[in-house]
Amino acid sequence: MSTSATIVRESAIPFAIPENRWDAAHAASLSPAELLLYRSNLLGSDLTITNFGGGNTSAKLEEPDPLTGEPVEVLWVKGSGGDIGSMRLDGFATLYQEKLLGLERHYAGPDDDDKMVGFLPQCTFNLNARAASIDTPLHSLLPFAHVDHVHPDAIIALAASSEGEAATREIWGGRIGWLPWKRPGYTLGVQLRDYVHANPQVEGVMLAGHGIICWADSSERCYHRTIGLIGDAARYLNDKLAERSAFGGAVHPPSPRRTAIVSDLMPRLRELMTGTRHRLGHWSDDMETLEFVNSADFARLAALGTSCPDHFLRTKIEPLSLDPERLQDDDYLAGAIAEYRNMYSAYYERCKRENSPAMRDPNPVVVLVPGVGRITFANDKATARLAGEFYGNAINVMRGAEAIGDYVALDEQEAFDIEYWLLEEAKLRRMPAAKPMVGRIAMVTGGAGGIGTAAAARLMADGACVMLADRDGDALEEVRNGFVQQFGKDIVRSVVCDVTDEMQVQAACAACAREFGGLDILVANAGIASSAPIEETTIELWERNYDVLAQGYFLTAKHAWPLLKRMKDQGGASIVFVGSKNAVAAAKNASAYASAKAATNHLARCLALEGADDGIRVNVVNPDAVIKGSRIWDGDWRKERAGAHGIDSGKELEEHYRQRSMLKRDVLPEDVAEAVYWLASDASAKSTGNMINVDAGNAQAFTR
Repeated sequence: MSTSATIVRESAIPFAIPENRWDAAHAASLSPAELLLYRSNLLGSDLTITNFGGGNTSAKLEEPDPLTGEPVEVLWVKGSGGDIGSMRLDGFATLYQEKLLGLERHYAGPDDDDKMVGFLPQCTFNLNARAASIDTPLHSLLPFAHVDHVHPDAIIALAASSEGEAATREIWGGRIGWLPWKRPGYTLGVQLRDYVHANPQVEGVMLAGHGIICWADSSERCYHRTIGLIGDAARYLNDKLAERSAFGGAVHPPSPRRTAIVSDLMPRLRELMTGTRHRLGHWSDDMETLEFVNSADFARLAALGTSCPDHFLRTKIEPLSLDPERLQDDDYLAGAIAEYRNMYSAYYERCKRENSPAMRDPNPVVVLVPGVGRITFANDKATARLAGEFYGNAINVMRGAEAIGDYVALDEQEAFDIEYWLLEEAKLRRMPAAKPMVGRIAMVTGGAGGIGTAAAARLMADGACVMLADRDGDALEEVRNGFVQQFGKDIVRSVVCDVTDEMQVQAACAACAREFGGLDILVANAGIASSAPIEETTIELWERNYDVLAQGYFLTAKHAWPLLKRMKDQGGASIVFVGSKNAVAAAKNASAYASAKAATNHLARCLALEGADDGIRVNVVNPDAVIKGSRIWDGDWRKERAGAHGIDSGKELEEHYRQRSMLKRDVLPEDVAEAVYWLASDASAKSTGNMINVDAGNAQAFTR
């Protein structure tokens, strides 16, 4: 064996073989509908079998008719927009099988596909509100009890190759059939049914361009058949890949600086992607992506776009490929984005129909950079991540397809007709309106503290992505984990950062750019508190207060500024300083703390003047006596302030502050968070250089 062959074999990235996860003991305890759900969840939660939201499963079950009580055959099939990996029983559409079969009397040919979808609600069983998907006819027209339709990479690689049909015969003989490309819908269901009737020996059919469909007489046998067919395809392709260099071999090395490159590049691309919504980014430099973007065949294959409709709907007609040698050239990046937008507009004009929906956002979704990897942009972080994962699937498909022949992309007009399908448009219109902060990126310093945690939660509750920054790594991780459970993994990240350390502040801003694509909102909140008479205030104590409360705010603003100013043409950006009542009202035995807070507040005024030209608003929230939920009040500050007022540091201190306020009310972190949110949001778009006191009323702190 030659050295080069050894290198090829070691570097080849094989297709995964699905693991058999069927638990017969557990399955024995389930009802027929629960067995369908169990099978669906097993298939959908394994990404070697199907993509997120992709694939559909069904079972024809006997149910009592709710009106007559007589047994009827009911098709249970994954409903529109569901995900078989995470769905529950209410994710299935249920339809009278007899009525579904009777629909054919309304079908006159391929032009009736959209019309036939309109009849599906008339077949609903038991008033089930779950909408049936366009793939329902593929399941209803087949005469089998259990049907799976999935889109694993190994299968799509065969379905998208010029030699896919021949490979299907080679792998399975006559057990698996082949149908040429046809858009999902009633016509494909009829073609599939007729093919199976003419070829009764087949156990499944490859659908060119978009997957495999197979069946069995029980849920367990259907599951085993599905994973067995995927395993057959994967082993076949792995053997072929071992004989050759994927994508013609590498011509670019991975850049050792790609992390820094992406931290700089993503905000610059985001700035250029103007439109009605802010964009969020996701970066991946996984081994599969780097193998592709660094290869000899990269430019040729990337220009072809994707093949499977599941991939295409997430990734657009084709990606934007960038020259890694010109990433520092702003004119080049602006031209590349403009050229892509022009290309997409021309594609729309060439392919649009008389009744096509209006053109959607022409910005690229997928951006590929040799040496660096794959960047994806979308209106929210989860969609950006999923688009990247789907393009990763497309890369695997291209790898396998090219191993046995030529990769065949989706025809341009077919691609357009799927992207701008009126049924797809109707699905988009049914989606709930986005929360007001979706698309915004915030960084909150002191993010593990009471006010920081509350501010982050308030922003995330309305859809913002948040980078939590705090010097206490353990507390930070605990808070981040809690937010993941509450809001999901996509919209929260964390970075250990001491705001007095300029290198750490720079790294935190770079992490925010890399994880989300930039920055729209800075909440400078990291703080300390100290209390001492002037004679007992040491130089160290004085400097510590100024290091954190003055210099720390300066450093975070300084290094966030380049990211924030990039949003000038997209509505601008916002900085919110969390100050203190003591910044505007003198406090006994707190000269270091109060004067440092005053310096911070005046810094905000200066930055408001400086930021206006860059579209950056700078405002301040001045809390007072936020005792409950505050880490600062858990330490010496509580005892020191109690001593300054000559009272007990327990409940008496809280009562003292409550009674001192004009409104006689406690101030909570959540109260401060509401003010932070308002100043960060578009509701305050015409406010800068302002202060909002959240102190339950303190005349000494009146700012005017």
